[in-house]
Order: sequence, then structure tokens, then C-alpha cells
Amino acid sequence: MNTWRDALLVAAGGASGTLLRWAATIAARHIGLAAPGMIFLINVSGCFAFGLLHGFCLARHEAWRLALLTGLLGGYTTFSTFGWDTFQLIQSGRPLAACANAAASIAAGPAAAWLGWLVATRQN
Repeated sequence: MNTWRDALLVAAGGASGTLLRWAATIAARHIGLAAPGMIFLINVSGCFAFGLLHGFCLARHEAWRLALLTGLLGGYTTFSTFGWDTFQLIQSGRPLAACANAAASIAAGPAAAWLGWLVATRQN
């Protein structure tokens, strides 16, 4: 394991994914798509890309996995990892765990955003 090499692979992929998300956001705005539709499109396309890349056996090639799955798609959308993890639970015969993961994430995400907003806007 080469820690510096791995870190550079993730960083390069992450920077590329962030730029890709920025470009996708601009493209979506040009066709008149705004949030939440724009975010939905980015999240779903990230999930598709994660499954596609994972299906091409990238999970067995550590350098490619780090650069593309962790870095690129992590920078593009972390929702792709959520989608993949939930799919893996279903595939491993744990549909209730998959439903619990999805429901908890969907409920906790907006609740955490609201809580963060409350903390940030709290008047002393």
C-alpha cells in the first residue's frame, strides 16, 4: 500500500469529480433545470456511473477504484456511494437493512441540514 500514491489518486479523482459536477450544474442550468431536479439528475447519474464502473471490475483494481470510485464519483456525488451500499445490502439478501439504510439516510439528511442551519442561525 502506497499511502502517498493512494492519496494523490483520490485527490486527482476528487478534483476531477468536483469539476465534472460543476460542469453538469452549468449544463443543467442551460437547459432550464434547477434544484432539486438538477441534484436528482447528478445523483442518479452518479449512481449509474458507480454501478457501471464497478461492473467493469474496477473494485479489483485498487488504483482505479481509488481514483474513479472514491475520488471522481466522491467529488461528483457521494449519493453514488449511498446508492451502491444500499444495492449491496439488497444483493446480499438483506432487504430490511437496505430499507432501513435508505429511510434513515433520507430522514437524517434533511434533519441534519435543518439542525446545522438552526445552530448557525441561533441568536445568542
